[in-house]
Amino acid sequence: MQTWSLVSLCVLLGVVVRWGVSLNSYSGAGRPPMFGDYEAQRHWQEVTYNLPVQEWYLNTTDNDLNYWGLDYPPLTAYHSLICAYIAKIINPEWVELHKSRGYESPAHKLFMRATVLVADLLIYIPAVVLYCLYLTDGSAKKKVSTLFCFLLYPGLILIDYGHFQYNGVSLGFALWGVLALGLGWDSLGSVAFCLALNYKQMELYHALPFFCYLLGKCVKLGPMGRGFFLLVRIASTVLVTFALCWLPFLSDPSRALQVVRRIFPVARGLFEDKVANTWCSLNILIKIRSILSSDSQIYLSTACTLLAVLPSSVRLLTKPTFWQFKLALANSSLAFFLFSYQVHEKSILLAALPVCLLLNDLPLVAIYFLQVSTFSMVPLLLKDGLLVPYVVTSLAFLFFGVFLLSALEHCSEEELRMGAYHKLLSCLPRLDLACIVRWKFYISVAIMAGLSVASVALVPPPHLPDLFPVLVSTTAFLHFFGTFVYFNVVQFSGPPSRKSQKKKN
Repeated sequence: MQTWSLVSLCVLLGVVVRWGVSLNSYSGAGRPPMFGDYEAQRHWQEVTYNLPVQEWYLNTTDNDLNYWGLDYPPLTAYHSLICAYIAKIINPEWVELHKSRGYESPAHKLFMRATVLVADLLIYIPAVVLYCLYLTDGSAKKKVSTLFCFLLYPGLILIDYGHFQYNGVSLGFALWGVLALGLGWDSLGSVAFCLALNYKQMELYHALPFFCYLLGKCVKLGPMGRGFFLLVRIASTVLVTFALCWLPFLSDPSRALQVVRRIFPVARGLFEDKVANTWCSLNILIKIRSILSSDSQIYLSTACTLLAVLPSSVRLLTKPTFWQFKLALANSSLAFFLFSYQVHEKSILLAALPVCLLLNDLPLVAIYFLQVSTFSMVPLLLKDGLLVPYVVTSLAFLFFGVFLLSALEHCSEEELRMGAYHKLLSCLPRLDLACIVRWKFYISVAIMAGLSVASVALVPPPHLPDLFPVLVSTTAFLHFFGTFVYFNVVQFSGPPSRKSQKKKN
């Protein structure tokens, strides 16, 4: 009973923080003609309510795709339609065709913010609660602490409630998939992940670990026995779920192809803005977009992504354990973020979710990565007027993460799974890797704080207008790449020892 009281308190505090951030500005507020992501979400409600399904992804006189045209899979459109029906009841002006473009009012802002919170309460937050209570080790206090830190992650809160998006829906469905697989409900996990993928196509970042884990489990059970029947059951579940999600578009193949073209655009380029991935960082020295054609950029990024994700996926396929699955999710999403085509800075949230799953196992590394992931979006957050929410939520997460999870106390070489590093560095004198990690954490926090202050307080030289965004993205990239290497090394080392688990408990 006491545990559930603490869980309720954590959820309540998470809701309060989310609603507090939502009281601030949002993307594109008062900035015509395109406004921002807030207007994009409102416009999708307008389109889905007023136009037939057949025209949602088509460029027509009533649906200008150059003005925030739908570019997410059908489940996003259905969600927009549900919100639009409610908006129509409250105030028809909010979704009136053409005339509602750029609509802004306090009442509408309240409605839109409420839709994000309701979606989180229905999908994301319950999945977080159940995962922390049933799939993490330790005492009840440790589980509740993990839950609180999970819910307090600033990156997702700032983007969904500040910038304004519904990332919690797709990430929530993906987390339900993880939860179901962890509890042995493979078919339900497949349904949940299919829903995530049909809500946002970026969930492809997590697709290979789901596929390899389930396929590896089928092979392990026996390809001609129980494994075969499990494979058939999962394949049938996936096909039925996709068919139901795409049902309105399957009657006409050209219509379905148009949806695919909209959700996988290649005209936007290799990367957007100053994103903390390989191509943007490399672009400082080598202007890849000027040297290579668009097709060559796609081939290069695809090849690098597959090479980066292959070792982790093969390891999971041969060892389909839940520990390997969580690490593979982190490695796959980071590989896609670092090397794939057309990456946005907000895509780091896809890597942040699996790292949140490791808060209980690798607290210092997880807190460190999640802090950097929020920092990597500083230019976007400042553009949206979210300086104060960024500072407050980041400091709160850092303090509670380190304090509640005892992150700086549980960072011995054994607990950080750094045994494999000594084998890799056997030619060098033995180093105190745990001490190095601690100092790296302190220095990184200081650098992030310094660059955050500089981005706000200093004016860059006229000939280097993007100096601070570039420094932020490059610094974050170096951290992300180092973490990617670390998680791969951990995945190829042994599973967590029982001695280490008992010490943490």
